Amino acid sequence: MFGINVRQKAWSAGLIVLFFVAWELFCLVTGMSDLVLPRPSQVFVTLWQRFPVLWPHIVQTLATTMLGFVLGVALGVALGAIIGVSKTAYDTCYPLLIGFSSIPKVAVVPIFVLWFGSGTVPAVLTALSICFFPIVVNIATGLATTEPELEDVLKALGASKFDILWNVGLPRTMPFFFASLKVAISYAFVGAVLSETVASNRGLGNVMMSASSNFNVPLVFASLFVLAALGVALYVVFSLIEGRVTGWATRKNDVIAT
Repeated sequence: MFGINVRQKAWSAGLIVLFFVAWELFCLVTGMSDLVLPRPSQVFVTLWQRFPVLWPHIVQTLATTMLGFVLGVALGVALGAIIGVSKTAYDTCYPLLIGFSSIPKVAVVPIFVLWFGSGTVPAVLTALSICFFPIVVNIATGLATTEPELEDVLKALGASKFDILWNVGLPRTMPFFFASLKVAISYAFVGAVLSETVASNRGLGNVMMSASSNFNVPLVFASLFVLAALGVALYVVFSLIEGRVTGWATRKNDVIAT
């Protein structure tokens, strides 16, 4: 099994390298202008040269994203638990959540700026407003999949609704929860960068807007590469934690793979 995992990771790394090589060759063969699509080598050189300047903006975007993400997780878990255990809450809140989620967040950013001014707060709120919805849906779905027969047995043994929720419902939602985290962190980055492009003088979103206005396309792509790397790194972290916490849910697949 270890050898299989190593080969899979080697294939994945090889395909990523192949993607960048194909990109580089495409730009060289077609004579693509840097203003349209810079070569990966140019992007990496720009990233290396401008990294000291980019670093404060990277920290700003990462901090804003993580704060909005943490708040979104807390709100999503609370709402998901309420909706998952209460039919009344489901009928009342779920349509409102669907309606709010359907609103383009680019239309919400000016409202946050009007209320709180430009800067960090609108970025945090935009990240929160985008990332909490998948968490709500997955937590509510996980609680809804608890077998009624199991709940009846626990009630017959004297367990309260809170006992059932704490000892059975929430643990059963862990696979759903971690699946939503890996989606929500990407959404949080989208929300933070979206707000920074509109109403901030710091962060990678602001860097990309300034670079675009100066036709510095390699710097725009360098910022995109940084965002992609941050997203992948956090995805890997959550995947590792998921493997530790929900190993019971994936054990069957591991046995089949062996």
